[in-house]
Amino acid sequence: MKQLPYIFFGVACAVNLAGRIWNPALASAVKPALMPLLAVCVLTYALSHTLDRRTLSLLISAELFGCAGDIFLLSNKFIFFAGGIVMFLIGHIFYLTIFGGRSWKGLGWKAWLPGAIVMAALVALLIVLLRVSGTLLPAMAVYGSVLMLLIFSTLCGLMRFRDKGAWGILLCGAVLFAFSDSMIAAGIFGVAHFALSGFVVMLTYLIAQTLLAIGALRLAAK
Repeated sequence: MKQLPYIFFGVACAVNLAGRIWNPALASAVKPALMPLLAVCVLTYALSHTLDRRTLSLLISAELFGCAGDIFLLSNKFIFFAGGIVMFLIGHIFYLTIFGGRSWKGLGWKAWLPGAIVMAALVALLIVLLRVSGTLLPAMAVYGSVLMLLIFSTLCGLMRFRDKGAWGILLCGAVLFAFSDSMIAAGIFGVAHFALSGFVVMLTYLIAQTLLAIGALRLAAK
């Protein structure tokens, strides 16, 4: 019985991904349940392990805001797309509170300065490649910066701490999240779109959220 939440989450992911190929309506119907099911998996794991409650609550909050973002992005209207950006941005801030609070501790300007330069350059490059313009430019710049900061935070953790496994998982999750969001932006701005783009977006997104959850749970056990 303890495995049921994991099974339900796996089945929901499979149904959503299959729907991306054969039945978009089915994929849309299942999508709002994905992050709540992942949150239930996290809580199920927490019941049988001693975890830091603050980290656990931040992780659940990030996933619930991810659910809100998923719901907003079901619509193609601009206002809902903007709402989705805000929801995911808040979710990333929760993730940063988990990871950054650990990986930034004691980090000097000699690490922050080159890190900031590289992050700013990557955000600028993405904006140019994705041809972002108009009213979305400031929002995408802020959102892209937070994504780069998420990657930077997990990379710092990987380089500074002994638990390479947890931080490596987190880094992969952050990179895949950035890739998935970049694919969404590429489709919206008409830079790149192909038959299976929706499938690729959801596949990388689901893997990213799962890896971030696993990594955060490993940190919560410390």
